[in-house]
Order: sequence, then C-alpha cells, then structure tokens
Amino acid sequence: MSATRRQILARSGAIGAGIAFSGALSELFAGPAAAQGLGHTGYGPLVPDPEGLLDLPRGFRYRVLSREGDALRSGEGPVPSNHDGMTALPGRSGRVHLVRNHENRATATHPVPAVPGLTYDPAGKGGCTALTLDRRGQVLSERVAVAGTAVNCAGGPTPWHTWLTCEETEEQAGSSGYTKDHGFIFEVDPADPYRTGAVPLTAMGRFQHEAIAIDPRHGVVYETEDAFLAPFGLFYRFLPERPLGGVGSLRAGGRLQAMRVPGVPDLSPVQEVGASFDGVEWVDVPDPLAGTTPIRLQDFGPRGITHAQKLEGCYWGGDHVYFVSSFAHSAEGSAADHRGQIWRYDPARRRLTLVILFGPDTDVQLPGESPDNICLAPGGGLMVCEDGDGAQHVFGVTRRGEVYPLARGRQNIGTPEAPAWGEFAGVTFAPDGHTMYVNCYTPGTTFAVTGPWKS
Repeated sequence: MSATRRQILARSGAIGAGIAFSGALSELFAGPAAAQGLGHTGYGPLVPDPEGLLDLPRGFRYRVLSREGDALRSGEGPVPSNHDGMTALPGRSGRVHLVRNHENRATATHPVPAVPGLTYDPAGKGGCTALTLDRRGQVLSERVAVAGTAVNCAGGPTPWHTWLTCEETEEQAGSSGYTKDHGFIFEVDPADPYRTGAVPLTAMGRFQHEAIAIDPRHGVVYETEDAFLAPFGLFYRFLPERPLGGVGSLRAGGRLQAMRVPGVPDLSPVQEVGASFDGVEWVDVPDPLAGTTPIRLQDFGPRGITHAQKLEGCYWGGDHVYFVSSFAHSAEGSAADHRGQIWRYDPARRRLTLVILFGPDTDVQLPGESPDNICLAPGGGLMVCEDGDGAQHVFGVTRRGEVYPLARGRQNIGTPEAPAWGEFAGVTFAPDGHTMYVNCYTPGTTFAVTGPWKS
C-alpha cells in the first residue's frame, strides 16, 4: 500500500484489519462488552492537531510531558534522545512512575547523563530516565535512572514494580569506544534508582535483547532477541535461582535456555492462524555471556534451535506468554515473508500457537511493517505501535481483530520532498487505565493521552 493511500485511509478513520485472528484469545481481550465491541472505526476519525504534533480522535487530548534536549528537572543535563520502551508503575499516594528507555548508540545527540552510582560504562550513551507524576498527571520529577548502557530498546515490568531495561546490542569492550561488554539486562527502580544501581544481570544472557515478560506465578522470565542478521534471534526463558524474590533477586543468577520447536527451524513459514506445536523443548544455552560466539550461532546439538526474524514485544496474559515477530523478509534470510505474527506459548502444555497474523493480502491492512511495541488496553484489546515507512500510528485492535487508528504522529523530521516521521514506541497505560502514555522515538517526545476510553 502506498504512503498516499495509507494517509487517505488514516484521515478518514477507515483503516481496517488486514489480519487473521484466532478465536482463542479470551484471556488477552478480556474486558467489558462495550470495549470488546468497538468497530473498525474505534473512537472515530483522527482530527488534525493544530499544533502539528499528535492527531487523535475527537474528545481525546494530549499533553507533552518531556522532550529531548530540554533540561531534566533534576538538573543532571538535557533530556536524552531516542525515546523507546516504557512502562507506568504505581507509586505512593496515587503517583505514577514512568520509566523510559533511550536507545542511544555511541553517536547519540543527547546521551543519558552520567551520574555517579548509576553509570555502568562511562562510554555508553544509553540508559533510562524516570518521571514521577502526581495523581493529576503533573510531572513532579524527572531524573536519570540508569546510565552508561547502550541501545536500550524495550524491556518489561516486574511483579515487584521495577523495570528490566534491555540492551539491543552485543558489542564488546573495545568497539565503538566502549570500556565494558554490552548486551545485558539491567533492573531499574524508578522510585529509588540507587537501590538498583547499574548492575548487569549477566546470567540472563548477552545478546541483542528486545523485551521480557515474567510469569507472575512461577517467576520464569521470557526474553526476545531482535538480531539483525540471519540466522535471526531466539526466544529464551530464564529460570531464576530466586524466583519472584523482589528487587535485586535476579542478581542471584539462574539458567538461560532457548526455545526449540521440533521440526521448525524458522517460525516465519507458519502462516495458518491457530497452528499449534506441542512438545516445545527448552535447551540450555552453552555460553550465556557469548564470549566468542553469539548465542544464536552456538552449538545447540544436531537438532538445532528455532529462529525468527524481528522478535520484539513480549508480555504475559492470563496463563500464557505472548511474543511478537514484527515482520520477516526472505530477501534478508528468513524462510518466508510475513507482515507480523503474534505467538502464544502455554507453559503448562508446552504448546506454541500462532494467534494473530498481520497479512499483506488484503486491500485495507495495518500499514507499514507491523507490529512493534504493543500493550494490553485496559478495556480489552491491544494497542500497537506501527513500525514502518510514512506517517506513523498507534493502532487499536479489537477482540474481533478489527484495527482502528488511535493516534498519528505529525512531527515531520524530513523535508516536504522526502518526509520522514518518528515512529511510536513504549505505549503503556497508567495503573488506573485512564491515561495512555506513548513515546515518539525521534524527536524524542513523551505524550500523555486522555479521553473517553471505553471501560
């Protein structure tokens, strides 16, 4: 679909669902009937923003909470660049803690300021910042939460209300000026960053991390890998020595394993929604620190291991873990092409099922390479950050698999002749479900969106 056609459909609010959808998603789309019954227009057409930042349906409003280059309220330096993954955690007296990743490489315009006690590698430009909001949504503080890391992409919240931030790189000391190895997960406590410091959770592996999700009953941590070259990333689980042990417990170590689906070396050819694979195996990773060989290239035995391109979002719902493959391109080394898969793994049955397929074979479809960051909407359904070319959107997906636009970015960072738009990332909801927070990646901007959410 051309960019022009995408924009016409988005303006009219008529983007439909070019997806196949499994009916076995009741736990994922649990919510009141009013929310589950949203049609393909969702909350109605998007209204152009006179400020030229964010188009929303009528009745919705946004506030800019933070922009890159502005001064952090802590006085530690400017707000860093490249806003990416984010979560909203409950605080005391109705406060909300927003923890925000900065996917900065060595060339970042605005690095995360180095702060004593919170900096891993002085040469690293990435990290996290934390905003604390009062019960009315006003920003009370904004500060560095961890610094000196690299390419902090996504991550995930813990049951004890901290954030696991993931480095999407596997560069080692000596490359790009780094003084330490990178490719780790770090725990961040937004209420007290010095409580967690800047300690790499090395047992959880060194690879191009994307996101994590934690089984709230058993404490198993699931991890996605967004490797850029074929053979692509793996889906992992980490078995902690101290499951559900609270802040700092993951430092005690554990076992890292990779998923093997027998007979399926690559997930991309699976494109029949509802296709299930029983007997999923978990194989110990030979060298979690990847001292000489990236994990995805290590020897997992004669039956190999299961790969997938562009493994991104990961989240827990009901009794299952869900993870996303944003797209697959055979020209880049995948076994087949697709525009996005969402997979469900059932730990009790050791069963993997394809539950959503975003497909290119319809006239109206989710535009771009989809999906990227996702989250559960409080009233039922999904919110999806688009990952593609042209104007960028946050889309909703209803229980029936219908897609509707919720937000469109208007921050053109190109030229009128060659426009470019910053993608959305880090979509998340306040604990009370009344506010959606989302980042524009570049120029780095954090928005709070309120309105007549169905609940």
